[in-house]
Amino acid sequence: MEFSSGRGRLKQAWLAGDRRDLYPHSLQFYLEPPTENISLVEFESFAIDRLKLLKVVENLGVSYVRNSDSYKTKLEFELRKLKFPYKALAEDDYEARRKDHISHFILRLAYCQSEDLRRWFLQQEMDLLRYRFNEVTDNLRQKFLEHVNLSFEAVSEDLKNELANELYTSTPGLSMTKVKEQMFYKVGLADAVDLFRARRVFIKDGFAYVPFKEIDVIVLSNYRTKLSKALALTARSLPSIQSDERLQPLLNHLSHSYIGPDYSVQKNTGKISLEQIDTLSVKSFPLCMRQLHKALRDNHHLRHGGRMQYGLFLKGIGLTLEQALEFWKKEFIRGKVDADKFDKGYAYSIRHSYGKEGRRTDYTPYSCMKIIMSNPPSQGDYHGCPFRHSDPELLKQKLQSYKIPPSGITQILELVKGMHYQLACQKYFELTHDVDNLGFSLNHPNQYFTESQRLLSGGRELKKELSNSGNSQQKSNSQESMNSNSTPTSSNTTADAELEGLEAYFTED
Repeated sequence: MEFSSGRGRLKQAWLAGDRRDLYPHSLQFYLEPPTENISLVEFESFAIDRLKLLKVVENLGVSYVRNSDSYKTKLEFELRKLKFPYKALAEDDYEARRKDHISHFILRLAYCQSEDLRRWFLQQEMDLLRYRFNEVTDNLRQKFLEHVNLSFEAVSEDLKNELANELYTSTPGLSMTKVKEQMFYKVGLADAVDLFRARRVFIKDGFAYVPFKEIDVIVLSNYRTKLSKALALTARSLPSIQSDERLQPLLNHLSHSYIGPDYSVQKNTGKISLEQIDTLSVKSFPLCMRQLHKALRDNHHLRHGGRMQYGLFLKGIGLTLEQALEFWKKEFIRGKVDADKFDKGYAYSIRHSYGKEGRRTDYTPYSCMKIIMSNPPSQGDYHGCPFRHSDPELLKQKLQSYKIPPSGITQILELVKGMHYQLACQKYFELTHDVDNLGFSLNHPNQYFTESQRLLSGGRELKKELSNSGNSQQKSNSQESMNSNSTPTSSNTTADAELEGLEAYFTED
């Protein structure tokens, strides 16, 4: 893939027929990387849209039964909104197919960098392909199988009627009526070995007669093998890609990327008093911030990782600089830090985080992905994500102490086991606020606080703040993605680079 630094994508003089030949199917195994020139702006835009899509796929996969009507309706809505291929565009959707193809390879670069990232990316891409494969017509499905060299021959109606009794007795879960309605495929035994071992298919003359409801198992197994190998090969090629100073910051942070409001500017600044924080920590803080607040009250101190994570969160919910200085000073001098040491060693760092010292950078509160993916806590630390970084037994005890019902704790621990940390936090929100379905995805601690306050106040407050934050999202992402030298970066990239200066003032424990 090549990139241009101009405003728009380099226009290609393709004829209509050539365009269709380039992407002949709305389904892809992504076997060949794209070779056209694209702009860095389009590179980032495609990557962010696909990341949004895969986050929705993850959320729906946990919240709904796959292939249920609700699951399919919501996923099709997201595909339409983000302009990716879906069944209504199955015949003629060149631009959607192009975006699908390029964006997959961009995220493949970003998500090949660790085993956890590869596993997450692989699972969401497989779920997306499963949905798409089941939604296209029989004719398009057959064309796709031929295109990816999966030589599955559809069984004719005459042959199916001839073998109806054998298919009925050899295929669990199918009645005779279903056998006659269902499409069957002749599949070589090598491709259907799992189904053969489980005695779920009829075998004759070296072929397995696989019903349509099982064919996606074979397709997805083949796709998993190919994509797993491709991710491993991509990881090996990273050193050459990382030498490109335009792409390196983007790729490094796409896997940590947060794509919602940045909460750096709040409309409720100064409306929260210091006396309210203890109560708010119980009612409206996410578990990560509730844990930090309790540790601060118990120990009268937090190490630098905790101070950065919690301090920027408090700034995001509305604490002014003056309030922050008072809050931290009162707590620290109750411990081993006297007032003079606080003024000399800690006050500067707080002013720095509010953009009043050093580079005058207005630092942004940490998103869930940043907390989950970077700077894991060590012994004596309280920062990080409890769902990601806590021992499951300790997490269970903590949830019990917060009066979470046993059934809820079981649900949370299952999500944690499946590495769905943000969904575990979302379940914690539902259980502590007595709601069944949030209707949105939680991606930021400050979003958790805002939604909690909105819910507890009956939706009367903070709506304006949410609207303003959301409206500024795209502007913030696009403006911060390019610096004065036209070097691509995300808002997190900029913040991380500048946080190096801030961390220097937080090093004293």
